[in-house]
Order: sequence, then structure tokens, then C-alpha cells
Amino acid sequence: MRYVEVDLAEVGLRLDGRAVLQSIDWRVRPGERWVLMGANGAGKTLLLKVIAGDVWPTPGCGRRLYRWRGETWPEPLGVKDEIAYVGAERQDRYEHYAWNHRVATVVGTGLQRSDVPQGPLSAAQRAEVRALLGRLGIEALASRRFLTLSYGQRRLVLLARALALRPKLLLLDELLNGLDTANRARVLGLLRRLARSALPWVLSTHRAEDIPPEATHLCLLERGRIRWAGRLGAARRRLLLHGTPPSARASRRGTRRSGPALITVRNGWVWLEGRAALRRLDFTVRRGQCWVVHGPNGSGKSTLVRALHGDLGVASQGELRRRGIEPGVPIAEFKRRVGLVAPELQASHPLYLTALEVVASGLHSSIGLDAAPTAPARRAARSALRRFGIAALAGRRLRALSYGQLRRVLFARAWVGGPDILLLDEPYTGLDARTRHALARAVDRAAAAGATIVLTTHHRDEWPASATHEIELAAGSVVYRGVVRERKG
Repeated sequence: MRYVEVDLAEVGLRLDGRAVLQSIDWRVRPGERWVLMGANGAGKTLLLKVIAGDVWPTPGCGRRLYRWRGETWPEPLGVKDEIAYVGAERQDRYEHYAWNHRVATVVGTGLQRSDVPQGPLSAAQRAEVRALLGRLGIEALASRRFLTLSYGQRRLVLLARALALRPKLLLLDELLNGLDTANRARVLGLLRRLARSALPWVLSTHRAEDIPPEATHLCLLERGRIRWAGRLGAARRRLLLHGTPPSARASRRGTRRSGPALITVRNGWVWLEGRAALRRLDFTVRRGQCWVVHGPNGSGKSTLVRALHGDLGVASQGELRRRGIEPGVPIAEFKRRVGLVAPELQASHPLYLTALEVVASGLHSSIGLDAAPTAPARRAARSALRRFGIAALAGRRLRALSYGQLRRVLFARAWVGGPDILLLDEPYTGLDARTRHALARAVDRAAAAGATIVLTTHHRDEWPASATHEIELAAGSVVYRGVVRERKG
């Protein structure tokens, strides 16, 4: 048997005293291409981690069998190096540990079967890395540092790394999240080519429209249990697409009067690792405006948000002014008045913190707390958690939260201090339809009430209904800046 087969029987998993996976019976065989679906908190990521051997099931709860090359293992250790896993949490490790290697080196660690480089690559290995990057159309990124890449570019690099492993089983956790239209097409094309072999893969997703045509099977997970698993026929595919709630919202272009300037950028250049990530940026965010920043992967959207927040500086030939922040006033004073949601925050907070502590840290714009939250801070944090429907998570530690639950916590953190401005960088990435719509409604209400917002996204249907202005970026330069244009088509 050239590829790995996995057989789970009555597998269960408990975290912090809670059952997060229960009685899982599932078999993934060579030649099968599975789509794993379920709401945030259903257990999709944990199920993939159990299969990959990154998380161990609760002792006594069922069994796992792995078959490969005529042998059978009761645990993944014998085949773990043959299983490749790509996902948001694995990607976040690079941010958490500051692994800022060059892209070619990161992909090369797949050939070396290691998380970190094990020495220089041979000429043959360098050629293989170039070929893998070429298959995904990102060979131009080879010499870039990993942490200077956009969220979507990082995902493609880690997919190339996974292919470098020459996997016998491929686990893809929300692979299409954060990808622009062109890169999404590249990934779907790759999956189409992989389908010519018997390589089994499992792709988790929240969006029915992201189900690749080559998928053969579907597993629906609900509250840690498999609700349905079987062959994915055309009828069920149509049912899933038909049952997906519409996410587009009619635009109500804002006409309200703008207030004073909160942030002003003039001739803004931002450099990362000797490369101009933003060029000649000129715009002003005024109180009450709602800006949407859009453009392809690598265009500079996240860099713009980081610069506005104060995490990146503008080169000396330009300026970036913030209301109330004069020379000598620390940037921390501005950050306390900003509500931030960004992908890197998912990786920044220690996993032993509770949801309440993370939300309370928003009052100080800090990662973690120097001391236990005061009584007023706890009241404010609980109020913010209630606002986003997650009061029950207050005492839960981050390690026991799903990716989507943690994103809700970050929204509560952003709102907790009644900020002057909200900076929302791809805020809906990795969320199921229900959570995505709930959070989008919160942003819509804030925008309609006159909140000042800067939001980045790849999806037009995620624009706030009351968006007033937009910036379109391409390769670090502004393509369009001004009031929201009428939607085409």
C-alpha cells in the first residue's frame, strides 16, 4: 500500500474536563478525497490533529489504526512523518516562535522533515524547492523572509512545504482561507492534479462553495460527533450549496458627515527587509468613516493596518500623524484607543490565559496582563463577552477554544474599551457562516452608528453595509482611493 490509510473507532478527546470529540468512527482510505465540514467549535481542527498525531485521544476512548506498506500501527508514530498537515494554527507557530527564515529555507524544511532548518540544502534540493514554488506560482517569493509575507502567501508557502514532504496522507485545515481569487484558483488546480494519484486528502472548510470538484467524500461534524459521513454525490453537493445562507449584503453607501482627522498619512513608504511594502501612500481617516482596504495577496493590506496601529514605521520621507499623539507622547497612548483584530493576534496570546483575561488585556492594548484584572476590568470584559454571545467562555483557557471561538474573543477584546477606531484585518477568516454573519452584523451596527473603521478583506460580500470609502492596493501601491464605488454587476 503506497499511501496511508487511517481507521478511527470510538475515538474520544477531552480538554479541560470537556468532551470535544466523542465516539468518532471514521475511515480514510487511499484514493479518497474528503471534505470535513462543521461549525466553529465542532472539533474539525482537533480531529485533524488527532489523525496527524499532534494531539493524543483520551486514554481508553477507542482506537486508531494506521496502515501503510503492508504494516499496521495502533498509533501514528510509525507513519507520522508520512502525514503532512497545513492549517492556521500550524502557520501561527511561525509568528509565535519568530521563525523568520527565507521562503526557500521554509520549504526546504519539508525535504528535511523538520520544523527548523537542518543545515544548507543541496543543489538538488534547491532545484526541487524552486519547482515546488513554481507549481504554486510563487517562485518570486523564494528569497523573502516568511514573516514579511501576507497571510495568504504564507499559506501557499506552507502548502509547498507540505508537498516537499512527499506525503502519503495530506491534511488541509481551512486551506483556502485568506487566498485571493488567483491564488485560490492555483490551489484548486493543484488539488485537481493531485487527484490523478491515489493520494488521500482531507480538506476542512466552512464554505460549501470551497468544496473542490475532485472531492469524493464528505464528513459532517457537529459538536464533536460525526453527524454524517459518506460519498459526496452531486445531489448532496447541490444541497450543501443551496443550504448555504447568503452572505452578501446590499450596500448602503454612507453619506453621514465626517469628523476630525484621526489618522493622516502623507507620502507613506513602509519598508520590510529592504523591500518597499507600501509606496507613496496618501490618505486620511476621519472620525465616522468606514474604510475597506482590498487587493490581492501581498498587495500590502496587513502592512497598512500594522502601520496605522503603530507596529511598523513610515520612512523618513513621509509622515503618519495620529490625533492626540504629539512628539514625546508614546504610541501606547494611541493603541489604547484602538480596537484591533488581526490574524497574528491568534498566535500572540499565551494559551494558558482565560478568555476573560484576553478581553481585559484589550483595555491596555497588551498581550497578556502584568496583574490580575481589576474588578472594573472584569466587569468590562464580561460585558464585551456578552455582547458577542460568548459569556460562557469567560473562564475557558485559550487552549480549549476553537479557532472561531478565539476569533470571537478577539472581537470582544477589540470592543472592550469603547475604542476611537477599529482596525480589522481579515476579521472573518476561518469562521463558519453563522459566526461570520453574527460578527459582520456587529461591524455593520458599529459602522451605521458612526464608528470609525478600517477593514481589510478579499470578499466583497464582507464589506460593511455602511462602508463610506475604499482603498484598492496592488504591489504596495494605491490603485484607487476614495468613496465606495458602485458594485459592478
